[in-house]
Amino acid sequence: MTADEIRLVIPAEEDFRPIAHLVTGGLAMRLDVTYDDLDDLQVGIEALLSLRDDMGELVLSLSADDGVLRASLGPFPPERVQDGARDGGLDLRRVLETVCDTHEIDERDGAAWVELTKRLATAGASA
Repeated sequence: MTADEIRLVIPAEEDFRPIAHLVTGGLAMRLDVTYDDLDDLQVGIEALLSLRDDMGELVLSLSADDGVLRASLGPFPPERVQDGARDGGLDLRRVLETVCDTHEIDERDGAAWVELTKRLATAGASA
């Protein structure tokens, strides 16, 4: 089995976030992802996208293999990812733990990158 992979580079400005969601939804549709799984992944992606609103580039990589959808996003200032959204909203870690199976923070070249994984429910899982 080969993995489908998409790499999207967009400005980190809020106006471009819908493009990330559109691309994620398009891949999910090709993979016959359930609405609940797509919604969970979209919530996790939005929680991360909201950490930045600037003219810099933001990279979203999506891949699917063996029933697992992966999203990698970055770069983020490490302190933003660690602090999460503690301004009265839900903590980033709590959101990601709720909607994704795993989330990992990796530091590359002084910036934080976050990888989310979501195991996909499939209608034909039992043979």
